[in-house]
Amino acid sequence: MKEREIVTLQRSLLHDTEQLLNQQIEMEGKSSAYYLSMASWCHMMGYENAAKYLYTHSDEERMHMMKLFQYVNEAGGHAIQPEINGIRHNFNSLREVFELILEHEIKVTKSINNIVDHAFSVKDFATFSFMQWYVTEQREEETMSRRALELFDIIGEEGVGLWTIDQELGKLHASAHADEA
Repeated sequence: MKEREIVTLQRSLLHDTEQLLNQQIEMEGKSSAYYLSMASWCHMMGYENAAKYLYTHSDEERMHMMKLFQYVNEAGGHAIQPEINGIRHNFNSLREVFELILEHEIKVTKSINNIVDHAFSVKDFATFSFMQWYVTEQREEETMSRRALELFDIIGEEGVGLWTIDQELGKLHASAHADEA
C-alpha cells in the first residue's frame, strides 16, 4: 500500500466505541420497526391519532439511526445495517402499547448513557459531544411517553375514555411537533 492510502485508514474512533455505536444503531433501527408495528396495530384498531403519533415516532427513530450511522462512517468506522426481525405485531390494549413504549425508551436511555460514559472514560470527546444530542432527546422521549401513559390514568379507559385518549394523543403529537411547522 502507498503511504497515502495507509493514512486514510487511520481513525480516531476506537473499536470499542464503534461497537457500542453499532449496537445503538441496531437499537434505533429496531425501535423504528417496533413503533411502526405499533402504529399499524393502532391504525387497525381505529386509534388514528395514536397511529399518527407512532408513525411519526417510527420515522424519528430511523432518523436517530441514520444520524449514528453517518457519524460512525464519518469518524472512520464502519456502520453496520442492522438485521431487524422478531418485532411484535399484536398487542392487548392501547395502554399496553404505551407501557411498552416507556419501557423501551428507558432501555434506550440506559444504552445512550452507557455510550456517553464510555466515550468520556476513554477521552473520546468527539463522540461524547455528539451523543449529547441523544441525551437530550431521550429525556424528551421519556417525558412524552410518561405523559401519554398519564392520559390513561387521568381519563380512564371506560366508555368514551379510549376515544378521548386517542384525541389527546393527537394533541400531544401536535404539541411535540409544533416547532417543526
